[in-house]
Amino acid sequence: MQILPYGSWPSPLDAHLAATHDGRPEYVGFVGDEVWWTAPRPTEDGRRTLVRRRVDGTEESFLPPPWNVRSRVVEYGGQPWAGAALENGPLVVFVHFDDQRLYACEPGAGPRPLTPVSTLGGGLRWAEPQLLLDRGEVWCVLEEFTGPGPTDVRRVLAAVPLDGSAADDRGAVRELTDDRHRFVTGARLSSDGRRAAWLAWDHPRMPWDGTEVLVADITPDGTLSGARVVAGGPEESIAQVDWQRSAGGGVQSPGGGMRSAGGGVRSAGDGAQSTADGMQSTGGDARSTVARMQSADDRIHPPADCLLYASDRTGWWNLYRDHEPVCPREEEFGGALWKLGHRWFAPLDNGLVAVVHGRGATALGILDPETGELVDAAGPWTEFASTLAVRGERVVAVAASPRSAHEVVELDARTGRARVIGAAHDDAVDPAYYPEPQIRTFAGPDGREVHAHVYPPHHPACAAPGHEVPPYVVWAHGGPTDRAPLVLDLEIAYFTSRGIGVAEVNYGGSTGYGREYRERLREQWGVVDVEDCAAVARALADEGTADRDRLAIRGGSAGGWTAAASLTGTDVYACGTIRYPVLDLVGWATGGTHDLESRYLDTLVGPLAEVPARYAERSPLEHADRITVPFLLLQGLDDVICPPVQSERFLTRLAGRRVPYACLMFEGEGHGFRRVETTVRALEAELSLYAQVFGLRPPGIPTLELTR
Repeated sequence: MQILPYGSWPSPLDAHLAATHDGRPEYVGFVGDEVWWTAPRPTEDGRRTLVRRRVDGTEESFLPPPWNVRSRVVEYGGQPWAGAALENGPLVVFVHFDDQRLYACEPGAGPRPLTPVSTLGGGLRWAEPQLLLDRGEVWCVLEEFTGPGPTDVRRVLAAVPLDGSAADDRGAVRELTDDRHRFVTGARLSSDGRRAAWLAWDHPRMPWDGTEVLVADITPDGTLSGARVVAGGPEESIAQVDWQRSAGGGVQSPGGGMRSAGGGVRSAGDGAQSTADGMQSTGGDARSTVARMQSADDRIHPPADCLLYASDRTGWWNLYRDHEPVCPREEEFGGALWKLGHRWFAPLDNGLVAVVHGRGATALGILDPETGELVDAAGPWTEFASTLAVRGERVVAVAASPRSAHEVVELDARTGRARVIGAAHDDAVDPAYYPEPQIRTFAGPDGREVHAHVYPPHHPACAAPGHEVPPYVVWAHGGPTDRAPLVLDLEIAYFTSRGIGVAEVNYGGSTGYGREYRERLREQWGVVDVEDCAAVARALADEGTADRDRLAIRGGSAGGWTAAASLTGTDVYACGTIRYPVLDLVGWATGGTHDLESRYLDTLVGPLAEVPARYAERSPLEHADRITVPFLLLQGLDDVICPPVQSERFLTRLAGRRVPYACLMFEGEGHGFRRVETTVRALEAELSLYAQVFGLRPPGIPTLELTR
């Protein structure tokens, strides 16, 4: 064991390695028996491709560069593709990021456009496509800009002809709904094709504040009739809606072994495995679950589909079937609807439901809505993303753990066998260099709980002198209505393997812990998040885990706001990294951001017209003169969510202050960095900042020039 100061440990995990492994698979789906998903390509200009996994297990990128499968609906996007298996091969429709047109790609031919281009504002955008081959249409969400401003926009459900007749004719797009609601999700169709259900909400609500479920009849000519609200409201958030075929009969027990959730949890340090047998029981008789068989009478006289949705009416996103709870628990079966097409549950044909659920972390389970029994898939994964697809008794999800990055996992709902089938984790370095996280709960102001993941410095061959206490960086996640998952992140490992600790804080306002925890941030943004991060930092210092004089804070987007507000409002940190942040509340609330979040501050801070002084009081822009420690500001020049003008104004306020700082602006980057070269530059600059402030000597890192 080599004895070296913290921050000077040599690590094989360089910035380029971290950058090339950034991103995760999303939007899994079936095309016939094949499993498809979108995947990041950081080395290909940051595009996302569509991956096809053939029945024999081989993977291929279905679309070559420069095709970029990514929607910009509500700027954060949504489900960008759909597919169907034809006799001669797959038919796929997808959204191309560069022009936001919907394209079709058929066997033996290249992509052809289905929708026109509009030069007005943000143009025409599409999400959550569904192929209706019998009608020759694609049903999806249409976002249409009606003027040059970011909030000059309408959203409806629409039908796009598959024959390409709308490629140059906006009038050929058939609108299925009016635009009375500001936001809508894609329609889910009942199994008989006679009813459609979708979510809607309006300003100033965000979808985790309150949404409504609408149901309409589908007429023989393909129009939606009699749309009515059947669930939800201004103070009830419904995160997802779907239909379930009614099923009767008995329940078969799963094959393979069963594993009790009370029998111990695999530690984060255990190695990941690609296959896991059995299921973990989380309630009731586990052997009485997994495959509900329809009775002969049901097959002859099929009952109407049941309506399924995830509502937080009890304070937790729980599942309801025809408005009755099916598994009431103080845990989440839903989450924040940042992207259209998030799926936390998926009904199976046999009457069971695949669910992503949990409190803090998430698991994949099979739920029997008749009995409320829930059986979790066994395996090394500690986090399942909000994407699911089912076919027969096959369930496909995306999962990760502290020892493995996100990978595509398939669960056999009959046998309980789970295995990795795509985007399999491949150790970029010896996993001995991966951090070993601790799940912690700290006491915040007034004794309130603050959840965090603590990643101490970790190296298989280095240790620090016995008297030295390590530096730590507090990470504030974005959103702010979101959370930091407990998964392998090579950006965290980049720091911990060099001797710098990281603490990810799921501050008050984060998802995963119920509505009450989520609403701690109501009108308290810039207060509760700042206090909770500071409470974690101070606690780590008080217990001797972190060096009180070598604490930093880092965050992006809403986390960038928290980082900036912490530097202007506290004396806890010796420096900070502020990534594509919100800095000017008044500017953000008066046309300075996109439509989805244009009224977000009504709940986070309060309505501007009612509390204008609060906006000035909390904005880091208004208190730039209070910053006395060095910082790094990172900004994408194409960011329309947190535009670069805010960063520019912030730096103008610092003129003549003699505070050391650096600002890196990146062309071609938007909200969040996707290109390898950007991530490399950003990580190395951040490490150099900490080295200069904390007195570290990391080998091989370019020196960041600080303006003084």
